[in-house]
Amino acid sequence: MIAATGGGVGYLPLIPGTAGTLIAVPISLGLNRLARDSPWLAAAVLALAIGCAIAVSNRACDILRQKDPQIIVIDEIIGFLVANFLSTTSLAVLLTSFLTFRFFDIAKVFPAARLEQLPRGAGVVLDDVMAGIYTFAIVQLLLCSGWL
Repeated sequence: MIAATGGGVGYLPLIPGTAGTLIAVPISLGLNRLARDSPWLAAAVLALAIGCAIAVSNRACDILRQKDPQIIVIDEIIGFLVANFLSTTSLAVLLTSFLTFRFFDIAKVFPAARLEQLPRGAGVVLDDVMAGIYTFAIVQLLLCSGWL
């Protein structure tokens, strides 16, 4: 349960998802540092982390006997790792990634709402991965265009 709740931040009232995303920021910076030297290794680590997050979420859903309990925030952590992958470390980029990811995580833009309906851990994690993919695309577009 410690991994599923992001070390316990999932128990924070009102803002567990936002707190989980905040926990992801330093992890994301570490992953991006790895990506500078070895992008393929970093991508493999990210893919493995997604699989592990699904497995951890499966177990947490079973223990709590709920479909998508709010205290599980490993999905926000993984989603933000996707969202901020390969980005620079500037404050503007981090803030844009953070706010854009939170928007897409809450809005559940197609097909995120459908992914959320998948069983157990897959439904918990993959909608946030989708929010991360949308954010990644926007942030990379902004970076390439020179707007960030």
